[in-house]
Amino acid sequence: MFAKTNLALLALGACALSFNSFAGEAEEAFVSELADCAAYYHIASDTISAMNAPQMEAVVERLKLSGEQAEQLAKQYQTEDKVSAAITAAAEKHRATMPNAKSLGPLMGKYKETCQSILAQPEKRLDYWTMVTM
Repeated sequence: MFAKTNLALLALGACALSFNSFAGEAEEAFVSELADCAAYYHIASDTISAMNAPQMEAVVERLKLSGEQAEQLAKQYQTEDKVSAAITAAAEKHRATMPNAKSLGPLMGKYKETCQSILAQPEKRLDYWTMVTM
């Protein structure tokens, strides 16, 4: 009886460890996406702000707010240092895809709708990553 109980506990522990590794992979993928979004929002707000167009101030503020939201959400799953490093790396990657410093088209095409969706329903996106990484 004692051996069966220990074996059952050992199996349960292995399952829990396995689930935690899946959860860790899911959270890493989710944070990576959030870093991409935060970087996109920061670049877009900076680029539009540099245009000095008063009629775009509200857009700039919404982009900044969305960037902060993505960053804060990522910090719920990773340390501040790791999130900051991920955002910096994502910003460098994004800038490398831009034809020039003012051309947001490629970034908007890739991230605008995706990031809006992620921020609107973050739990749904984390659930997606949990299923994908199992």
